[in-house]
Amino acid sequence: MRDILSGNIARYRKELGYTQETIAEKLGVTFQAVSKWETGQTIPDTTLLPPLAGILGISIDKLLGYSAFQSDISYYEENYQKNEYYWGIQPSMMCLKVLELLPPVKRYKLLDVGCGEGKDAVFFARCGYDVSAFDISEAGLEKTKRLADYAKVTVNTFRANIWDYRLDEHVDVIYSSGVLHYIKPELRDEIMADYKMHINENGITAFQVFVEKPFIAAAPEKEAHSHYWKSGQLSYYFHDWYFEHCTETVFDCNSSGIPHKHADNRLFARNNSTG
Repeated sequence: MRDILSGNIARYRKELGYTQETIAEKLGVTFQAVSKWETGQTIPDTTLLPPLAGILGISIDKLLGYSAFQSDISYYEENYQKNEYYWGIQPSMMCLKVLELLPPVKRYKLLDVGCGEGKDAVFFARCGYDVSAFDISEAGLEKTKRLADYAKVTVNTFRANIWDYRLDEHVDVIYSSGVLHYIKPELRDEIMADYKMHINENGITAFQVFVEKPFIAAAPEKEAHSHYWKSGQLSYYFHDWYFEHCTETVFDCNSSGIPHKHADNRLFARNNSTG
């Protein structure tokens, strides 16, 4: 929680154009205290959280990184708490495409957005990537750590809400499978721009998004905060990048125990103009 809180204080302060001195003055503390909050050295006293959230114009839940769609993730949180791995431990075929496009000839930095129980993040770490991974589910992150320990690799895990998380360093790969439909449509421009801004030259994005099709029924989980994409929307955000691979397919899924179908768009885009 400390990392999420420190990041959110800094992010929302900067968005408002406030200095650390401004926040300190409004709260009656020293600017050094605010600085330590933002670097994660200390955390604010609980009595300061309500006025701090008010100054930043957000709720306490948002300040602490708790998701507004908590009810949506309860289904996965409950299943992730079971001993077996809900998604299994075999990596997605998308991982193999990343290996093909950016072989780990050195310790490339990779961020797994919405890692779930960690099967893909751990696979990447086993292959030699320097992996960081986040998810909103505490249980999922615990299972990611457990799987990493079993594989004797390191995955830097942290809890974050995809709505609020913004990168603070450059990486070589941003990977996300089956998660980006949780981004609210009004946040897509900002979040995709943030991802693009933090990809190193010659780095890649490996994204899968679910797309709407009139002939495919809604998924049985009926998540209230799920926002499927339109065909071509993902490509739009990377129109100025080199497309290494782009597909749209319809596939069968049994994740909830109820057979159903999804349509998805997968895009592997490289940050250069020559490919």
